[in-house]
Amino acid sequence: MSTKKKLHIPILADMAAAGQEPEVLFWVGCAGSFDDRAKKVTVAFSKLLSAAGVEFAILGKEESCTGDPARRAGNEFIFQMQAMQNIETLKMYNVKKIVTTCPHCFNILKNEYPVLGLEGVEVLHHTQLIQSLLAEGKLTVEGGSFAGKTLTYHDSCYLGRANDIYEAPRAILEKIDGQLTEMQRSRSKGLCCGAGGAQMFKENEPGDKRINMERAEEVIATGADYVTANCPFCITMLQDGLKAENDKRQSPIMVLDLSEMIVEANKL
Repeated sequence: MSTKKKLHIPILADMAAAGQEPEVLFWVGCAGSFDDRAKKVTVAFSKLLSAAGVEFAILGKEESCTGDPARRAGNEFIFQMQAMQNIETLKMYNVKKIVTTCPHCFNILKNEYPVLGLEGVEVLHHTQLIQSLLAEGKLTVEGGSFAGKTLTYHDSCYLGRANDIYEAPRAILEKIDGQLTEMQRSRSKGLCCGAGGAQMFKENEPGDKRINMERAEEVIATGADYVTANCPFCITMLQDGLKAENDKRQSPIMVLDLSEMIVEANKL
């Protein structure tokens, strides 16, 4: 794979004006668009799509929040407005396949939008698409970058328990040359990072310990050098939870999205 190509991310409206339809629409999401940490994941995944030769586009300014935080927080009216606006946009462009790096966007587009009229659209989480690209030989993982390192994987709630996707991320991690060590609570028994259900946007509730601190302790217990989390909220919560431990370390525990690990391995 070439490492010298300039990254180009087409806008769906421009493609439509030229009479073109992309193979897949990359739904960036609010975090991937505006959060500085999540924007790095957006870039990393876009590099992988380009390296694999996938024709993709984004909605750009026409993409609105899916309404997931509003629905989880109990504001059904705002959710319905946001959802219907997005559905009309997707229908206008005849979108048939969507991929997103956010499990929250993935879950609501796949499982809740169809009730409101989004029909005949395949929705994938980016770990699923990456696994398919690897299986088809359109994407490869070079070795060396993570040799001798210990990796662990955090199951996000909306990817794992909500959609039963546990093996795709692990199948990809097996191709990376580190040693995967599972946390005490993983797969269907995995512990929430503490951000789900719109908790990301609320003040702390009474208690003895933040959930992300407890999850960070489980990460530390594995002896991992890297923890992979395929959700922008999980990445933020894990980074915050690990901050105190990392401040004491010469080599901090890195929190990376799976796409970032492949980009690092392939030096893209």
